[in-house]
Amino acid sequence: MAEEVIHAASWLINPGAPPVAGGALFVRNGVIADTGPLSVLRSAYSAPVLDYPGCVLLPGFVNAHTHLELTHFPSWKLRSSVDYNPRRFSDWIIQLIKISRGLTAEEYPPSIREGVRMCLESGTTAIGEIVTNPALAGLYYHSPLAGRLYFELLGQDSSHFTSKLAAAKAATDHGEAETLLSGLSPHSTYTIAQEHLAAIREVSASHSLPLAIHLSESRFEADFLFDGSGELASEFYPFVGWERFLGRPARCSSTELLDRHGLLTPTSLAVHCVHVSVADARILKSRGVHIALCPRSNKLLDVGMAPVHLFRKLDIPLALGTDSLASNNSLSLWDELRFALKTFPNDLSEQDVFHMVTAGGAAALGILATCGSLEAGKRADFQVVGNCDGSEQGLLERVMREGIPQEVYAGGVRYVPPEAPDFKNI
Repeated sequence: MAEEVIHAASWLINPGAPPVAGGALFVRNGVIADTGPLSVLRSAYSAPVLDYPGCVLLPGFVNAHTHLELTHFPSWKLRSSVDYNPRRFSDWIIQLIKISRGLTAEEYPPSIREGVRMCLESGTTAIGEIVTNPALAGLYYHSPLAGRLYFELLGQDSSHFTSKLAAAKAATDHGEAETLLSGLSPHSTYTIAQEHLAAIREVSASHSLPLAIHLSESRFEADFLFDGSGELASEFYPFVGWERFLGRPARCSSTELLDRHGLLTPTSLAVHCVHVSVADARILKSRGVHIALCPRSNKLLDVGMAPVHLFRKLDIPLALGTDSLASNNSLSLWDELRFALKTFPNDLSEQDVFHMVTAGGAAALGILATCGSLEAGKRADFQVVGNCDGSEQGLLERVMREGIPQEVYAGGVRYVPPEAPDFKNI
C-alpha cells in the first residue's frame, strides 16, 4: 500500500513564486505528488494530515560546496601538536595538511556522519560534496542526503595523477545512488599540472561527469599562475615536494587556463571566485558556468570577498556553500545566507539568497529535476520553519532573517537526530 501523507502549514514558499497561504504538500512514497492549499488537497486525497500552524514549508536547502570529511577538524586541531595559527592562505593549507597527516583512516567515517547530521539538522537536504577518498563514498550513499559527490583530483607527477583519476573514475562507475550523482573535482589550477587537464576533460565529457573546481580563492593563486611567484611557490610547493614542477607559469589567470583546456562548461561549478577579473567573469558567463560562493570561509581565511556585484551584473547563476569546518564555524546554510545578506547588502536580497540555497544550488549541481523546489515529481525534501508567522507582506524577508527550522524531511522521511549520549553513565 502506498505511503501517503499531507503536510500543511500556514504558508508554503517556493523560489520565484508567491507564498501560498495554507499551503500543503501531498507526499507519496517519498515524492511530492501534489501541492496547493490544504483545503484542495484534503478534498482530493484521503491521506492523514500533519499540520504545522504558524509555520512555513520551505524546500530543503542545497549546500553547493561541502567537505564533510573535515567536520571533526576543530577537535583534530585541538589535539594536534601542530602550531595552528595561520596568518595567510598558504599557512592554512600547510597546517591543514600537517594535521591531516596525523589522522588514521578510522577517523573519517565518524567525521562524515557528524557532517551529515549537522546538514540535516540545519535544513540542508542536498550537498555538493568533495570526496578525497573514494572508499568513503558508501557513507554518503547510505545517508538521507541527495546531491552530487565530486571525486577529487590533484597531482603534478603523472603516475600519482593517473592513479587518482583511475580511482575517481572507478568510483563513479560503481552504481551511484539514485539520489547522489557523481562528478569530478579537479582541486585547483595550482595543484594539478597543466598537462593533466586534457585527460580530465576527456573523462568528464565521455562519462558525463560534471566538474567542481576551486577557482581563484586567493591572490596567491593568481600570482602563482601568472608568473610562478608568491608563497605557493616559495612555501607550499617545497612543503609537498613539488619543487621540480616549478618554473612553468601559465602566464594567464586560472579561468583562462581552464577555458583553454575546455573545462568550463554549463555543467561546471566554480567555487569561491574571489580573485576573478572582469575578463574572467565574462568567460564564466559565456561558458554558462555556475558559481558557488562561500563568503564565511573567505572571511575566516582572510582571502577577500567575491565580486558579487560583478556576477550579478553579468547574471551569472549563483549558489551558496559552507565549505568545511576547517574554514568555517558551522555547516548551516541559514548562517551562510544571513552572513551573505550582511556582507552584500547592495547586491543580494532575501529573494536572491533564497534562490541560491534552493533552485540555484540544485541547478549548480545538476539536480534541479529532483531537488530545489516543492513541486510535483520532485523528492520530498522540505523543512518546517518557525518563528516567522504573520501576514504575507514581508514574509520571505522575515523567514530568511528570523526563521528557525523545526522539522526536516529528506525523501519524505522526517529526520530524527541521534540520541545524545548519557554523560551521567559514562
